[in-house]
Amino acid sequence: MDHVRRSAEAPSALHSSEFSAGDSPELATAAVEESVELAVVTRAGVVESRHIGSAVVVGPDGQVLESIGAPHRLMFPRSTLKPFQAIASLRSGALISPEAVALACGSHVGSRRHQELAASVLEAEGLDESAMKCPTAWPARTQDLRIHLEAGKSETRLAFNCSGKHAAFLAASRTNGWRLATYLERSHPLQQVIMDVITEYCGEEPAVVGVDGCGAPAPALSLTGLARGFSTLAASTSRRDAEVHAFTVNQAMLDYPWAVHGQGEANTLVLEELGLTAKLGAEGVLVIGAPDGTAVAVKVLDGSSRATNLVALSLLAARGIIDVDTLGPVLHKIVKPITGGAAGEQVGSIRLAPALLDRL
Repeated sequence: MDHVRRSAEAPSALHSSEFSAGDSPELATAAVEESVELAVVTRAGVVESRHIGSAVVVGPDGQVLESIGAPHRLMFPRSTLKPFQAIASLRSGALISPEAVALACGSHVGSRRHQELAASVLEAEGLDESAMKCPTAWPARTQDLRIHLEAGKSETRLAFNCSGKHAAFLAASRTNGWRLATYLERSHPLQQVIMDVITEYCGEEPAVVGVDGCGAPAPALSLTGLARGFSTLAASTSRRDAEVHAFTVNQAMLDYPWAVHGQGEANTLVLEELGLTAKLGAEGVLVIGAPDGTAVAVKVLDGSSRATNLVALSLLAARGIIDVDTLGPVLHKIVKPITGGAAGEQVGSIRLAPALLDRL
């Protein structure tokens, strides 16, 4: 594809702050005027904030069942691509446990348990955290940070939310004798396998490849392509013709949901209580796949993830994929109320926008 060649040959284009429709219509991200109000935040019955974006639902055959806004436009899926990166690591020979596979798919909170699992993958390869090229971080939650500090620890790469992915990258590279120091470079053999897997599952060659927050290549795809990839992934546990590595990845996420996010966190709750394969991405991206292959992907334009679970799960419920009585308690845990005062009294709520309700 010309777009792929251009991104490889013009490094300056990879670091532009946004795509420009004026430069190339195919590379334009969704504009406000072609997007849809997905959810609103109310306070005292008055709308205080509005979340605008796009969403798409695809069926088991990859056909679009519901298109809201501009899901055909390019966006950066960010960490929602981790399951496909994990498939590539397994294809490349990474010898890691199913629990570590789940961690490789995760954007975890950096608890001691998450850190120890990432460290065990590195230790099995004769490595330590210094081999990872991701940034250092503190545990994301207060209780985990307290434990971390009481143990006399400082910022560590093991606590970074992508540490499981990087450990798997290193395990695959170690197996093949590939250079460890360059495992994040676009030209590295592992990254080439990853691009092949993303193209295969999502049905699109990445038009532009930037750099993710963890330092790994960040391909841009359409929201529809992302949903199609998760359709195939989520159905892998029930299809006889599924790739064994996709089966391994999907089953690991379902078997070890704590590793994908963290106890009580949104992705973990959806995996545990609804049996759906869920993965968040930075800048307001969420994708969820059901065992039958129905999948939904959401992108909020302003990068907020506050309403993504409400929107995505409601769209699946409208299709009969989730029982409404089962969904209610899960949404109550995931979608936080708008509160005020020391007692945390509820003073507002997050609701589906009228424009979206009309589509359900």
